[in-house]
Amino acid sequence: MTNCIEIGLSKGIEAFDKYTLWWLNSAAISNIAQFGGRYREQPIYVGNHIPPHYNHVPDLMDQFLSVVHENWNLIDGPTELAAYALWRMNWIHPFVEGNGRTARAACYYLICMRQGKLLGGEKTVPERIRENRIPYYQALKEADQNWAAGHFDVSALAEYLQDLLKAQIRDS
Repeated sequence: MTNCIEIGLSKGIEAFDKYTLWWLNSAAISNIAQFGGRYREQPIYVGNHIPPHYNHVPDLMDQFLSVVHENWNLIDGPTELAAYALWRMNWIHPFVEGNGRTARAACYYLICMRQGKLLGGEKTVPERIRENRIPYYQALKEADQNWAAGHFDVSALAEYLQDLLKAQIRDS
């Protein structure tokens, strides 16, 4: 993942594209599944969440990437777009396997891009999420509920990520 972030840092936000996401997914599941690095072409089920039909995945992912690119210079905070990416990728569930891992990797990629560097610290934001998933799941659920109610709000997730980012920086 470090190489991927370094490429992003050198090329800019334009490097955050479907090929980067495919690479992150492939890396995330390299030891557990053989279908990494491509969007799903089958239905999947995730607890109580029913992701969009697989025929919609390419367009939804293009829209997702457009939102990130169009808002990159409009949203200054270190975690707002990362929170959007984390939530939206989990909501779309674009891959057969490794959606959570890929979403957390994409989130961290965007955090590093926003900070303008690879971040130090004993544990990264994704590692901190894995250590205590309950607040992560609660923030994702809140974002889902907001979306179902007709409005977009990932502020709880952004605040959660901000706390993890502060802890990572503090420990570096």
